[in-house]
Amino acid sequence: MRIVFAGTPEPAVPSLERLIRSPNHDVVAVITRPDAMAGRGRKVSRSPIGELADSHGIEVLTPDRPSDPEFLTRLTDLAPDCAPVVAYGALLPQKVLDIPVHGWVNLHFSLLPAWRGAAPVQAAIGAGDDMTGASAFRLEVGMDTGPVYGVVTERIRSTDTAGDLLGRLADSGAALLESVLDGIEASAISAVPQSAEGVSYAPKVSVDAARIHWDRTAMVVDRHIRSVTPAPGAWTTIGDLRVKVGPVALTDEQLEPGEISVSKTGLLVGTSTVAVRLDRVQPQGKKQMAALDWVRGARLDAEARAQ
Repeated sequence: MRIVFAGTPEPAVPSLERLIRSPNHDVVAVITRPDAMAGRGRKVSRSPIGELADSHGIEVLTPDRPSDPEFLTRLTDLAPDCAPVVAYGALLPQKVLDIPVHGWVNLHFSLLPAWRGAAPVQAAIGAGDDMTGASAFRLEVGMDTGPVYGVVTERIRSTDTAGDLLGRLADSGAALLESVLDGIEASAISAVPQSAEGVSYAPKVSVDAARIHWDRTAMVVDRHIRSVTPAPGAWTTIGDLRVKVGPVALTDEQLEPGEISVSKTGLLVGTSTVAVRLDRVQPQGKKQMAALDWVRGARLDAEARAQ
């Protein structure tokens, strides 16, 4: 089939790589978000999908809005048979959805209808789910509501960060997406409507929402931190200093919520159950470092707490 691929961040790269290598499909163009300022130097940067397409000489479309007339004209001229989507980052209007012969096939990193929305991996870890996966479904105007062609499952490990889990799902999901497109091309697969039961939502995680609440249980604190690692990153204030906090380890120590204890074993912070030990922290404007090294040099007030 003639393929136009839509995607933007790194987790979309394995899918595009597989489709470029596929003997059954021809990736004639890529749609990605416009180049944006990134990094401390605030330099204009191409998206990972845009960079991959450039390296293969594939046409890259970067509409400000998918409804732009010039984009619609070019997409129509490309005459795609199907358009796979992986984390593109913009809603597609019906007039865009209608252009490919076989529609748009979205790879979503959850077992739909669970965790529809922008942050399904973060939500699954934060909720304490044991199992998640990826779903390939036909895109429609509703948010992740379309009928499903197929799924893969993935067990959530007790130490998984969102980055760890998303990396595995990006790879297994890429294989799923390729097999679904093969099935569509061969008229050997059909989509099944999603169940009306088990629907849940996973909105984008804001920086404010990534703040750690030390009055929750140690298990919840641990899951929350892992769910927002590496982005946007869990954070807290210790004294009057703001720091990002990496994954923690539960201990047998008892401290009041937010209470800090420094010992040879590490930097401990209390929760509503047991204390957790911080491993790595990143002070604002600085590089990540060992928590114990940071606290020894931070000269915190004796009454300082994590809040």
